[in-house]
This record gives sequence, C-alpha cells and structure tokens, in this order.
Amino acid sequence: MLFSRKTFVPLALIGAAILAVGATARAPKGAAKPAPVPMAMAIPTVAAPAISLDTLKSVTRELASDAYEGRGPATPAEDKTVAYIIKRFKEAGLQPGNKGSWVQGVPTLEIEAKNTSPFTVTAGGQTLSFAPGADYVAGSYRFVPRTEIKDAPLVFVGHGIVAPELGWNDYAGIDMKGKIAVILVNDPDYAAKDEAGLFKGKRMTYYGRWTYKFEEAARQGAAGALIVHDAFPAAYGWQVVNSSWTGPQLFIQQADNGMSNTLANGWMQKSAAEAIFKASGKDFSALDRAAKAKGFKPVVLGASGSLSFDNTVRKAVSRNVIGIMPGKKRPNEYVLYTGHWDHLGKCNADKTGDDICNGAIDNATGIAALVAIAEANKAAGAADRSQIFLAVTMEESGLLGSKYYAENPVYSLSRTAGGVNMDAIGMGGVARDVQVTGGDKNELTAFLKAALKAMGLYQTSEDHSERGYYYRSDHFSFAKRGVPMFAVGRGSDWVKGGKAAGEAAGEDYTVNRYHQPSDEYDESWDWSGPVQDVTLYYRLGRMLAMSSAWPNWHKGDEFRAVRDKSRSGGK
Repeated sequence: MLFSRKTFVPLALIGAAILAVGATARAPKGAAKPAPVPMAMAIPTVAAPAISLDTLKSVTRELASDAYEGRGPATPAEDKTVAYIIKRFKEAGLQPGNKGSWVQGVPTLEIEAKNTSPFTVTAGGQTLSFAPGADYVAGSYRFVPRTEIKDAPLVFVGHGIVAPELGWNDYAGIDMKGKIAVILVNDPDYAAKDEAGLFKGKRMTYYGRWTYKFEEAARQGAAGALIVHDAFPAAYGWQVVNSSWTGPQLFIQQADNGMSNTLANGWMQKSAAEAIFKASGKDFSALDRAAKAKGFKPVVLGASGSLSFDNTVRKAVSRNVIGIMPGKKRPNEYVLYTGHWDHLGKCNADKTGDDICNGAIDNATGIAALVAIAEANKAAGAADRSQIFLAVTMEESGLLGSKYYAENPVYSLSRTAGGVNMDAIGMGGVARDVQVTGGDKNELTAFLKAALKAMGLYQTSEDHSERGYYYRSDHFSFAKRGVPMFAVGRGSDWVKGGKAAGEAAGEDYTVNRYHQPSDEYDESWDWSGPVQDVTLYYRLGRMLAMSSAWPNWHKGDEFRAVRDKSRSGGK
C-alpha cells in the first residue's frame, strides 16, 4: 500500500557496531523459554548481494498481468496467485514454512454491499440526498443479509478520538446508541509544521487512522460512522476511497459474526458534509477548527440520516504463503521478510473500461523482492538464524493476513528477532537518502546506520509523516505484537534530478496510479531504484539473521511494553 522510497551508491562491507541491551527477565513457571538476550548487540559484516533484475521483472510482470485479475483474496485468482508464489519460493531454495505446508489458512468473511440507497438527510426542513459512490460509500462489517439505518440522529464527534492518557475525549457526554457519528479524518494536529504537539504534530498517530475511528465508534455504541473525506489529511483522493470500498470487502471471521461492530461504516465527500452542516444551521469550517482544541464536546447536528443496502455474504479461507530457509546455528531464532500478495481485484472501471486493479507496484513488486532476496540468501548460504518469507493476504482489507499471522504465529514471536516489510517499491532512479517510516522507534536503527554507511547513503526525515504510513502496511501488525520491523524506503533525493524528481515520482504514483487500474506493469520502467531498495532490504535482514542481537523498542515507545512481556516468557 505504501509508496516506498529507498537509496543506493557503491556497496562496501558493513563494520561492527555495539549497542547495549538489557538482560532477560525470569520466565514465568511453565512458560515457553525465550531465547537468551546477550549483553551486547554486535552487527556482523554482510557482503553485497547480487539481486536478480530478471527475477524482479518476471515476478512483477507475471503477478500484475490481467490473467491474475488484480489478485483479489478469496477469489478464483487467489489459487493462481498462491500457486505461482509457491513455485517461485521453491525455485528460490525455500522449504515449506508451516509444518510441511506452504500455506496458512486465514478464515475469511466476505461482505459485498449491493442495491445501496442514497444517503438521505433531513435537516432544517430540507431533505438532502447523496448518491452512493459519487457522494458517499458505506458497508457493513456484520454477517447479515441486509443493513438499514433509518432516521438516525447525526452527531459531529470531531476526530472521533478517545485518548485518556492525553485527556482527550471526543465522545464526552454523549450516548451514541442509535446515532451516526460524523468524524473528521486524521488527528487534530495534522496541519502542524513540525512534530511537536499532543498528537505528535504533523506525524499521524494511530488515532488518526480510519480503522481506529470505526473501532472507537463501535465501542461507543454508534449505529453508524461516516468519515468526512478531505484529500490532504487523508493522503489520497476520493477515487481511492471509492475504489477501495466498492465490491467485496474482506474480514477475518469473528465468533460473533461481526455483531460487535456498527451497523454501517463509510465515508462522505467533504462537500456533502458541508451541505449537511449548512442545512443544520452549523458552520462546518468553524466546527472543524473547534475540534482541533482540547476540551471539544460532540455536537448534535439536529439532522437525521437514513441509508440501506443488501449484503451478499459468504465465508471462505484465504491464505498466507510461508517459506523458510533454516538457520545453521540457531534455527529456532527467526527473522521475517514480509510483503502482501493481494490487491483490489476487480474495481471501478476507468474511462477506457479497464476494471482490473492490477497492483503492479502495490504489491507485485514486494513479492518479487521476497523471491529475489530468497535467491540471494540461497547463494550466500544459510544464515545463523532461520529466515521466514511471508507473503500475506488481505493487506488491502486492513492488514488482515499479517494480523492473523501475528495473532496465530507459526514461529514464536518471542523468538523472532525482527524483520523487514516490503510494500510498493516505487520505480525510478537511485537515491542518495533513505527514509524510515514512523521515525526512529527501536534499536534496529543501529543495523540501518551500519547498512547506510556501507552503501554510502544518508537518512532523512520521512516525507509526509502526516499521512500515517506507519499504520498502513503489514509491519504494523507485528509491531503491535512487539516485533521490531524495518519499514524503510528510498528517499526523495535522487541522484538524477534531486529532490524535485523524487518527490514528483511519489506524487505522480499517489495521484495517478495508487489503487487504480493504471497501476500496471510497464516495460519501460527504470529498475535501478528498486534494485537499490532490494539490496538494502537483503542487507538489513541478513545482518539481523547473522546477529545474536535481540533489538527492542526504545524506552517510552508505544510497543516497548509488549516486547518486554514477550521476551520475558510470553508468546
């Protein structure tokens, strides 16, 4: 999903670096014994790999072809996709990674909204009607044949955040039962010029993600939740929302069949929200500003909304593909390489009639990188630790394949030292810099610095930290379970064209190809940048696999506590 950016320059050998880490806490009686924690973290030397350009091209070209119909999970195209990945994993020298099987089944719930009504709103004596697709989108997370919300009061809840640790509650004093929450995208200080602020300034926190907003609305008992789309704080245009919410939506099966969720979740155009507020006698801009200040209270709009749609529902099983290259010294310690194989499948047709979202960049390139890195590791010989190659499903549906693996790990997360996530490797030239998604959060930074020094690169601040890329790809699923993961990319300071060229390429992809049928394979692509990216990914994973270190999150980081618990004898 994330448009990835990385860097290159002549390669050298990696020197040693030392960083102190703490000792292991005593494991609870009867718990699985975690791997020992050494007193020092030594970073080994790793030779430059030979990354196969032919592999990168051939895997990307194949998976992005129309024959794979956009790689929709739980569709006939999944069988073909999984079979191809297994074939390439075998040829790259991997072994089946799940007790003799290449796959991990992910129990899947598919819900497709059909016959969607307009969203009708009564306010100030007026009846407003908003068309599905053009003005709003909605769907249900519940396994029910029909969804209907009738004359539900609309409540503006600002950014829809409840953060007790920050003294923030956008739902203070309101009972949301039977009501529709109208929610602003991102978090309150996304427009800041720096990262100083209650919600980390312009750097998005998880409170700014749409997934959190729907989760919180459900916890508050709301009947429905509609996020107001605004292109800048959302970081993508309406066409991305529309294409992503059109067609079958996938979820992991839940024991309650999703009944703990709202009746309906969705998005509306900002223009639709402005019209509703105006008819209600409210000033949208003024309330938008008010919602950015601590102490904001929800506003009952004096309007009611109705919507309905039928649900085509079915249960299925999607699959994560897992390969392993066993370690030669410590095979029961693990390093992960991850990338998602899925994309949107059939989507809204463009003006040419093309209705296949091929997902060439997002993320056929990531799967190609998995295969190429496996080949390079085979050529280098087994590492000290086992290396796990995980091609996950349903990233586009909310990181669900990686979430399922992280909650049901084949290899203990307490014995997983860390990993590298690869998502949407952008085409174009090599760069001088590397960006770290989410900033400096853990001790993997020491490995990255050593790799950058070897490759003649420098690190820069993440572009557009307000877009919340850290929470938009599969590394986040593992971070929530305490596993440090590299999420790095080629920077925007390109060797040819400088920052103007790098930034233009990123924006061009985001605006013109991201989650659209135009994300197709192009024979004229410049692959020098992707080769640089994959070289860096190999080095980072290989260094970790040759190390005896157990990197942790920095003190005070949101994921430190769960890692400490895991490493002291938990899962």
